Amino acid sequence: MARPVSRFRPATPITRDNAPGNFLQLFFPFHYTVGMAVEKHLSSGVLNRHQTVILWLIHSRGQDGRVLKRKVIEQLVGEWYELGSPAITKALRKMAQPPLSLITIDESPDSGREKTISLTPGGVDFVATMIASGQAYIARIVAHLSDIQIHTGMDFLARVSQVVEADFRPRPAATTLPEPDGQD
Repeated sequence: MARPVSRFRPATPITRDNAPGNFLQLFFPFHYTVGMAVEKHLSSGVLNRHQTVILWLIHSRGQDGRVLKRKVIEQLVGEWYELGSPAITKALRKMAQPPLSLITIDESPDSGREKTISLTPGGVDFVATMIASGQAYIARIVAHLSDIQIHTGMDFLARVSQVVEADFRPRPAATTLPEPDGQD
């Protein structure tokens, strides 16, 4: 079965005025097509997408890339996937039990009510395999791009992430986007 071809056709030339419309047209194909394909390769066909994201959060935001408070996982996964606490508990328990045994769920030393989620040695190995699989898949993608496209694409995505993450930080006043800097 043939894969659908992207229907994204940017307004030419792309300008500051038409960039939001172009970005929006590209967002869903990128998010669902590219994002889901990367998640699939990260999961190695073993985990569901919520479990994959939980392991990535432990790796990327956890202490030494191995330990993260459950409440942090619940906050981020809940925001991204609109999952409630019971669904997150189910995903964590499944990863803690055989045959996966990728994590442990322990009482926090700071509070008996708080839990910490830690990678087991098998979890550390699985995350390393996840990363290798994801990098191999992305290498196949970037093989079709020029060095300039790779650099500018990474720069763009990094900056958009910074702006969006800054916008979601709690603020006492109304939520507004930060003032633009360096319009180059």
